[in-house]
Amino acid sequence: MNAVEKYDSRAKAINSLVCVGLDSDIDKLPSAFRSGESPQLAFNRGIIDATAKFAAAFKFNMAFYEVNGADGWRQLAQSLEYLRQRHPAILTISDAKRSDIGNTSAAYARAIFGELGFDAVTLNPYLGRDALQPFLDHKDKACIILCRTSNPGSADIQNLDAGGRPLWRIVADKVQSEWNTQGNCMMVASGTNPAELAQIRAIAGDMTLLVPGIGAQGGDLEAVLSAGLNSAGRGLIINSSRGIIFAADPAAAAADLRRAINAQRS
Repeated sequence: MNAVEKYDSRAKAINSLVCVGLDSDIDKLPSAFRSGESPQLAFNRGIIDATAKFAAAFKFNMAFYEVNGADGWRQLAQSLEYLRQRHPAILTISDAKRSDIGNTSAAYARAIFGELGFDAVTLNPYLGRDALQPFLDHKDKACIILCRTSNPGSADIQNLDAGGRPLWRIVADKVQSEWNTQGNCMMVASGTNPAELAQIRAIAGDMTLLVPGIGAQGGDLEAVLSAGLNSAGRGLIINSSRGIIFAADPAAAAADLRRAINAQRS
C-alpha cells in the first residue's frame, strides 16, 4: 500500500477527509507551552491526542520548525515519531514545497522521506520533471504537486496564459498524463476558487487533491465538496490549521469540520 492508498484507506475507515495542519508557530503557542523546554513538541502531542480520531491526515508546515534551527528540527522529528507510534494509519504530510536540481532534490527527498519518515511532501513544479523525479522515484510515498494555490498572489504566475490555457491547467495536465506513472501523485487545489477546483477534478480523474483555503482563508466548504469529490465520494484532503489547533477546543473544532464535510457528502 503506497501513501495515496494509505490516505484513502484511513479516510474510508473513519469517514473523514479532515487534515489537521500543525502550523505550530512558537510565537502563537499558549504561554503555558512557551515556557517549557520543548514547546512545539508538547503542543503537538496535545493536538494529536485531541484530534487524531477525527483526522485522516496531519500536515506539518516545515517553516515553523526550521525557523527554530536544530531544536525545531528535533521537535518536528519527535512530534512525527509520536504521531507515527500512536496512529500509524494516519497520513503524514511535510508541507515543504521543495524542488531543485536533481542532486539537491535527491537530498531533500532523503531528508523528508528517509530521515524524517514522512508519507508525503508538497512539491513545486516550476523546475520541471527532473527536479521532481527524485521524489517520484519513491513509489511508496505521495508527491503532492502545487497546481492552484490559495494565496492572494497565486494568479500572478499560475494564471499566465500558456497557449490559450492558464499555466495551472498545464501543470494539472502534466501531473495526470506524464508524472503520475507510479500512481503516487496528488495535487494542491485551492479551496478559495471552486470553479477552478472543478476543472482540476475534471483533469485529475479520481486523483486525491489537497485543498487549502478552508476556514481562516474563507473557502466555501459546500462549494469545495460539490466541485472536488471524486467518483468514490472521497479524493479530497481538506486542511484546517489555525481553525483547529488554536481553537478553544481543538477536538470539537476537528469534529465539527468532519461533521460539516460529511453532512455535505451525504
